[in-house]
Amino acid sequence: MLTRLFLPCCLMAALAACSEPAQTENAVANTPDYTNIDPEIIDYLGITDPEHLSAASKRALAWPEGSRSNKWFLQYETFDLKGDFAYEEGVVRRDPSAVIKVGDTYYTWYSRSVGPSQGFGGDIENDKVFPWDRCDIWYATSKDGWTWEEQGVAVARGEKGTFDDRSVFTVECLPHDGKYYLTYQTVGGPYEVRVKNQVGMAWSESPDGPWTKLDEPILSPADNGVWKGTAQDRFAVEKKGDFDSHKVHDPCLMFFNDKFYLYYKGEQMGEEITFGGRQIRHGVAIADNPLGPYVKSKYNPISNSGHEICVWHHDGGIAALVTTDGPEKNTIQWAPDGINFEIKSYIPGAPHAIGLVRENDNTDDPLKIMEWGLTHQYVSSDYQIIRRFEGARKERHKAKGVK
Repeated sequence: MLTRLFLPCCLMAALAACSEPAQTENAVANTPDYTNIDPEIIDYLGITDPEHLSAASKRALAWPEGSRSNKWFLQYETFDLKGDFAYEEGVVRRDPSAVIKVGDTYYTWYSRSVGPSQGFGGDIENDKVFPWDRCDIWYATSKDGWTWEEQGVAVARGEKGTFDDRSVFTVECLPHDGKYYLTYQTVGGPYEVRVKNQVGMAWSESPDGPWTKLDEPILSPADNGVWKGTAQDRFAVEKKGDFDSHKVHDPCLMFFNDKFYLYYKGEQMGEEITFGGRQIRHGVAIADNPLGPYVKSKYNPISNSGHEICVWHHDGGIAALVTTDGPEKNTIQWAPDGINFEIKSYIPGAPHAIGLVRENDNTDDPLKIMEWGLTHQYVSSDYQIIRRFEGARKERHKAKGVK
């Protein structure tokens, strides 16, 4: 009996030894050296004994240079707006675009719909599924950023049978070379659980229009996932496919490195809940011409987390506020090449669906663009309003009453 047990155990040990990867010279070279740590960093991090480092202390020592400052750290406040952006019963206004200043006038575009939503339990053909269902894209103007006047429809839903006949929403605007480009999310009817969202575009020579819509979407979900069965169940899949195999959302077009970078949110078929919440990631598609064609980056996905796209130029690269979903949610990140992002700070309570003020873009201060802008807020599950946010770098933590 002992012999029969001993031989398999020896054999398993030998196999394990053979399968153990040899420690290469490169691996040894890449092992962090904790023997000569800067005493100032030890003091800053409050490490008790540098010879006995916890996993947390080792992570802190691995933080990139500059991350111990508050250069990228800020806090937010939100405020009600006046004029047509004050709350109006029965009207949805949400997902404000970047704020563009033309002359002495601020412009923003946004999703607008009316009436309550029923979800997927109602009459999908005739009811409104979500607040962003049955939307058109409207625009408004302001002289001071507080009082806004609604100007009407900029881009309407398409005719029956087109790819955008159900809803056009979640819009962004890029001014470039005397023209204006709106990128936005589209849904074609019927709005079912498994419907695939796409990205459309319209352009104009004036922020007031008229707008010329492209006949076809400029971006579509990856076509490599496989649904399981025919029931309208978005979680039943045989193959999940790429990170954006179900939907492409929240497009934002940026002119960067003499090309056009279309940042977007991807949703995967069979999307799961992970340790960071919803399995949401971002991608980018790049074109030489603003009208396309757009080619998705081979490096997609370019984030592990996020929701609405919020990106701006900084220091020759692209900065991003990553919110809401995933293990890296509520962080500001920066990529020198617009693709390979690293975390710069963790931000508490960031507003939803931020519309940045582009006149503050690409300054020496990475947070200048966060001084003010637009956001949306839920009044109820049926209705949302557009509000103003203001951000400021947090300098110190002070107790109440301390001057």
